[in-house]
Amino acid sequence: MSQTIILYPLSNFTFTTKEAQPEEDPSVAARLQRLQNNYEDYGMRRTVEGVLVVHDHGHPHILMLQIANAFFKLPGDYVKPGEDEVEGLKKRLDVRLEPTSPPYSESTDNWEIGDCLAQWWRPNFETFMYPFIPAHVTKPKECKKMFLVQLPEKKVMAVPKNMKLLAVPLFELYDNSARYGPQLSAIPHLLSRYNFVMQ
Repeated sequence: MSQTIILYPLSNFTFTTKEAQPEEDPSVAARLQRLQNNYEDYGMRRTVEGVLVVHDHGHPHILMLQIANAFFKLPGDYVKPGEDEVEGLKKRLDVRLEPTSPPYSESTDNWEIGDCLAQWWRPNFETFMYPFIPAHVTKPKECKKMFLVQLPEKKVMAVPKNMKLLAVPLFELYDNSARYGPQLSAIPHLLSRYNFVMQ
C-alpha cells in the first residue's frame, strides 16, 4: 500500500540567511581522521539526514545544501551517543535551517519527521558507504539514516551564508551518481513508493 504525501510548491517557502556555519573539517581526509578518533572514544557514528520534498512546475524537488559550489548534502548531522535519532534530526534541522533572528525565530518544534527511507553503512574509515553491511564487516564505523521530512504548507528557512539551499528535481538526481554520489542519486528510488499530491 503506497502512502500519499502532500507536497507544497517551492514558492510557498521563504528563504533568508543566517551566520555562516563552517565545516568542521577542511578536507575529506580530515573528516575521516576525526571519524576514526571519535570511533575510538564513542563507537559507531550515527548520522541522520532529512529528505525535504517540495514541488516546482509540477515535479518533486529535494532541498539540498550546496557547499563551495561543488559538494551537495542533505540537511542533518551526526547524533550524540544515546541521543534519539528523530529528536536528534529535529535539533540538527533547527541548527541548519531554523531562523535565528526575529520576526521568524519564534517557531519551535515544527519539523514533522516521517519514515526512515534508507540506511547507509560505512564499513571502514574511508569514503565508501553501502546500503547494506558487507559480509566481512562486524563493526561498521558509521550508520547514516535518511528520514522523510513532511514540510508544512508554509515555512521560513534560514540558510547559513556559506551555503546555498537548492531545490534539485528528482529527474536530475535519478541515475546521476557521477554528480551527486550514490546516496543522493538513490533518493528517486526511495521515494517511488509514495504517491505525491501537489497542492
